[in-house]
Amino acid sequence: MSATCVRAAARVVTATAVHEPGWVETAQGRVVAVGSGRHPRVDVDYGEATIVPGFVDIHVHGGGGGSYIDLNPASIRQARQTHLRQGTTTTMASLVTLPMDRLVASVECLADLVEASVVRGIHLEGPWLSAQRCGAHDPEHLCAPTADDVERVLRAGRGHIRLVTIAPELPGALDAIRQVVAAGAVAAVGHTDADWETTRAAIAAGATVGTHLFNAMPPLHHREPGAVAALLEDPRVVVELIADGVHVHPSLMRHIRAMAGDERLALITDAMAAAQLGDGDFDLGSMRVEVRNSVARIASGGSIAGSTATMDALFRGALARAGGRDADSGEEPDAAAWLAAVRQTSTTPARAVGWDDVGDLAPGLRADAVVLDADLRVVDVVLAGATGR
Repeated sequence: MSATCVRAAARVVTATAVHEPGWVETAQGRVVAVGSGRHPRVDVDYGEATIVPGFVDIHVHGGGGGSYIDLNPASIRQARQTHLRQGTTTTMASLVTLPMDRLVASVECLADLVEASVVRGIHLEGPWLSAQRCGAHDPEHLCAPTADDVERVLRAGRGHIRLVTIAPELPGALDAIRQVVAAGAVAAVGHTDADWETTRAAIAAGATVGTHLFNAMPPLHHREPGAVAALLEDPRVVVELIADGVHVHPSLMRHIRAMAGDERLALITDAMAAAQLGDGDFDLGSMRVEVRNSVARIASGGSIAGSTATMDALFRGALARAGGRDADSGEEPDAAAWLAAVRQTSTTPARAVGWDDVGDLAPGLRADAVVLDADLRVVDVVLAGATGR
């Protein structure tokens, strides 16, 4: 194959257009052009398939038996490869609450793998979280943030920590949010018991992401709107949703989309090592997790512990919820549904964490794409212009 490659399919979807049929031209790992109709030169013809931008997962802990939490490059690479095969071309590596020395060591290990282009960035989910809303995080190692601890972890990340989840009601949390943002990372509100006013203060301090909205935060109440309302009502905030149909009811996901719009809704897997392995018993940091019927729960207590989802499944769900393919009606997705699914699984997550070279199929961006068959199953993955599956 030459340095320039033209891939064609029955449908090519970007964040702004649906081309039927369409083509994508790439060279030196970047998109050169995207268009409708038949290109005079086609190197790879996917026939009746659909090409969409590569998925961007900004909250994921592992998969395929591998974990981003392990101090083991082979395990990290295994997790990365698992999700790449399912279309995640750009990934965050999310950590969980750990003792400070272990956290620093994990960050240093992941920073090496960011520099080796295995993962794109590091997400700190813990230890600066609420003990009342800790979910699958080990409460023994939760703590309030101090300037010294925040600086120590950021320094270990060598500029590769991209997202930090903080409960804003903790002592020192607002200052920590400012410190994270000043370092060039994105601050998120999550695993929090904060009220509306405190969450608003966190946003004013610079927080621009809501970590898995609804999960690990107080429920929405008509007299105590809490973090959910504060995050949803502010146009500066992108909200994550674990869109596996278990963490948040599909009906509520439709309501959130109507309120926030596709430009503020980032679908995430929050997947753990068990993703793609079926049922069984697994570890999530120091916590033992049981997966039954594809639902992960802490062995002691039963709290939901991340998910076993992959981004291709989230894409299919997004397409259906946006008014696209319905299993009962058999109707084909319309253009608006395709655009919504692309934005929620690629464009908006990338923008939320400042990755401006991915998340769409547009000239100048990295040539990352997923090829889906008629059943929306992944048949090829293109990473920087080359097949990566």
